[in-house]
Amino acid sequence: MDNRIGEMQVFLRVVEAGSYSEAARRLLMTPSTVSKLIGRIEVRLGVRLFERSTRRLCLTSEGRMYYEKSLALLAELDGIERGISRGAATAGGTIRVNVTVSFGILGLEPLLPGFWEAHPDIVVDLSLSDEIVDLYLDRTDVAFRVGPLQDSALVARRIGVVKRRIVASPDYINRLGEPKRVEDLSGHNCLGFNFRRSAPVWPLKESGRIVDRAVSGSLLANNAQTLRRMAIAGIGLARLADYHIRDDMAAGRLVEVLEGTAGDEEQVHALYHGGPRLPFRVKVFLDFVCPRLTDFMEGRTLGQQAVQLSGGKIASSSARRSSRNVGS
Repeated sequence: MDNRIGEMQVFLRVVEAGSYSEAARRLLMTPSTVSKLIGRIEVRLGVRLFERSTRRLCLTSEGRMYYEKSLALLAELDGIERGISRGAATAGGTIRVNVTVSFGILGLEPLLPGFWEAHPDIVVDLSLSDEIVDLYLDRTDVAFRVGPLQDSALVARRIGVVKRRIVASPDYINRLGEPKRVEDLSGHNCLGFNFRRSAPVWPLKESGRIVDRAVSGSLLANNAQTLRRMAIAGIGLARLADYHIRDDMAAGRLVEVLEGTAGDEEQVHALYHGGPRLPFRVKVFLDFVCPRLTDFMEGRTLGQQAVQLSGGKIASSSARRSSRNVGS
């Protein structure tokens, strides 16, 4: 194993002590071990570092150069470690975040202006994708996942439970009718996903249990936003998360069909690398967004969240927001 830093530290201690024996005493080594380490440096460099006499050690010109460079290098190393240590304990730096498209647009993005007001020195590197990413390979700090979790060394922080609904536009129902039974889905255009992990089935509640019902349609997409827009356009039926279509249903753009049949529920978690050395920027990000995302999933608006989190008092932040540009 390369231990040039350790050898360099021994060399500096020999220069400071003036002899192998005194350096060995201070380092809790034997004089022969110290001598071997210095000899190893000299062999590697191809030069003599000390002029040896019976009374004292004197640095050669090459030894003086190696001494000065070693001092500078070790001081720089100390500075690097101190800087990283301070950075881990302060709210600054970059956080790489991965989240599904609809959950990111509807749930996470509205929280970011408030997060930056509290932590203006943190950069959020945000990726929206409905594909599952590997946090280690993609160097992702936090990923929000919907559905069952795989066994791993990652820490999972629960956000809430998502329920699915089957919806269609009023125009679609007027033209093609409303399915009244699960069996009727075979005669309808059922829009679906094209993920590698997905199958052309909808988990539906039948006779008190969840059954995978085969469906087909004219569109397979890699994100729920596309399915939502096509459903609103009257193209077909879509099975979507309730938080995704909540506003559309309230506005009458979409209506639920086969109510109560899309009975499966999935957990939503924030996944991250845990342990005692969790960077402070990741901790403050999770502490800020996780409880607010739980409120979002339960149907509370940002205004209602502000009231709850401030104990009933809402402070206007529009003036502060207008004074700085929070990203693009």
